[in-house]
Amino acid sequence: MNNYDIVIIGGGPAGLSAGIYASRAGYKTLIIEKVGTGGQMMLTDVIDNYPGFPDGITGFELQDKMVKQAQKFGTEIISDDIVKIEKNGNEFIVSSTQKKYTCLSVIIASGAKHKTLDVKGEKEFASRGVSYCGTCDAPFFRNKDVVVLGGGDSALTEALFIAKFAKSVQIVHRKDRFRAVQSLVKQAEENPKIRFVFNSVLDEIKGESFVKSVTIKNILINEIKEEQVDGVFIFVGLSPNTEFLPKEILDETKYILTDSKMATKLSGIFACGDVRSNAFRQVVCASSDGATAAESAGHYIDELKGCAYK
Repeated sequence: MNNYDIVIIGGGPAGLSAGIYASRAGYKTLIIEKVGTGGQMMLTDVIDNYPGFPDGITGFELQDKMVKQAQKFGTEIISDDIVKIEKNGNEFIVSSTQKKYTCLSVIIASGAKHKTLDVKGEKEFASRGVSYCGTCDAPFFRNKDVVVLGGGDSALTEALFIAKFAKSVQIVHRKDRFRAVQSLVKQAEENPKIRFVFNSVLDEIKGESFVKSVTIKNILINEIKEEQVDGVFIFVGLSPNTEFLPKEILDETKYILTDSKMATKLSGIFACGDVRSNAFRQVVCASSDGATAAESAGHYIDELKGCAYK
């Protein structure tokens, strides 16, 4: 087993920022990422609201710069799939299917994944007209026709934001009424750019190099219509990557509860980024969370070592 001061689970912007701050402060730090570094920002073609890049930057480029910066300060980054975290005295044992890692503090930055519709064309046109973030991508659809999928608060909130840029917004929902709060429904009803398509589902996304049209199926009369659109925004929920975590640090929706210092209910475990309950899911916010989590973990370790060596 390798011994570390801090093990960070997740290599998105939150985890990488935590790695930068932790390693730069002198803590022996390991980032463990299941698939590949970058997280959700790797699904974004151009990020133009991250400070310092007035001309925008691709998700891949920003990820690459963050990885190099973390490694510059000594952060070790590996690929592994974590299945369990246990505490043994003052140490944590972080277990994968094949290996164990020990550390004094754990930072959870495992993120959340967008729920998909799994319709034909969705995967093919991801970042080429299909988006899961209105705040990130709406400005790219200025004066364009778009479709929004979903019926909850997130779908209507994002649709209202997208309508500031788009020429028209169709909100497609499989039921005959929205789950969203009435105040959001009223705002959407009063917006001349927005129209509702109830009792309907997305059937297929079509295009060439970019989205050109969608087919929408009315599930009451089994009728399919094709609509010419430039973009498809899907807001059918998120699933946090918390299956391997102790239940006592999770809320009822399986996100992690933290205080303002990113501390969880279990001493020594911190969390940052999209995996946190009620987080504003933007790259800049995840990065800020990561810095705070690293600082808090460092204070925890310093106190632990101070007690241990008295």
